[in-house]
Amino acid sequence: MSNEAKILTGIGIVTLAIVVGAAFLFGGKSSPNTSTPTKISEEQSKILIHEDSHTKGAKDVKVTLVEFGDFQCPACAVSYPIVEQILKDYDGKIKFVFREFPLPANVHPNSQIAAEAAEAAGAQGKFFEMYKALYENQKEWGGDKNPMQFFEKYAKEIGLDIDKFKSDIETKKYESRVQKDLSDGQSLGVNSTPTFFINNEKIIGGLPYDEFKAKIEAAFK
Repeated sequence: MSNEAKILTGIGIVTLAIVVGAAFLFGGKSSPNTSTPTKISEEQSKILIHEDSHTKGAKDVKVTLVEFGDFQCPACAVSYPIVEQILKDYDGKIKFVFREFPLPANVHPNSQIAAEAAEAAGAQGKFFEMYKALYENQKEWGGDKNPMQFFEKYAKEIGLDIDKFKSDIETKKYESRVQKDLSDGQSLGVNSTPTFFINNEKIIGGLPYDEFKAKIEAAFK
C-alpha cells in the first residue's frame, strides 16, 4: 500500500470514529429524518396514550401527535419550536401528548431529574409550563452538575409551591411515572429521541417544519 493510500485509509478510520463517537455522545440527537415511517398495531396503540398522559389541544380530534422526548436531548430542543408552531397552526384541530423518555445517565446525566421536575410541576397543574422552560433553557441547565438550582428558578417563575416541588423531586415521587413512560416507549420500539407518532405512524427523529406539516395534513385525509 502506498503512503498516500495509507494516509487516506487513516483519514477514513478517524472520520468514522468521530461520527460513531458523536452519535454516542449525543445519543438521542437525531439528524433529519431519513427512516421509513412505520405503523404500530392496534394493540400497541393502546399504550400510546394513558388517561393521565400530559395532553394539550383539542380532545375529540382526528389527528393526535405523540412525542417521546428527553429534555436534555439537543434534537428534542430543536424540534420543540417546530412542534409549538404546528400546534399553533392547527389549534383546535389536533391533540399533542408528551411522554417521558430520558436517555441513560451516561448519555444525558440530567435527563432523568429533568423529567421528574416536569412531572412534579405537572402535579401542580403546570407540566407544559415546565416543559417550555426546560426546552427553552436547555443550554443553561443541560451540562450543569447541579441542575436543581435552575429547576427551582423555573418553578418559581411559573408559580409553583417550591417546598412541595423540591420535596417531590428529593423523594423521587414521580420516578415510577417516568419509568412507566420509558417502558411504554420501549414496548413501542422507541430507542432514540425524539420519536413521534402521528396517530399510529411512528417517525424516528425530528422533521423540518414543512415535512412535519405535510404529514399532519396527510393524517387528516
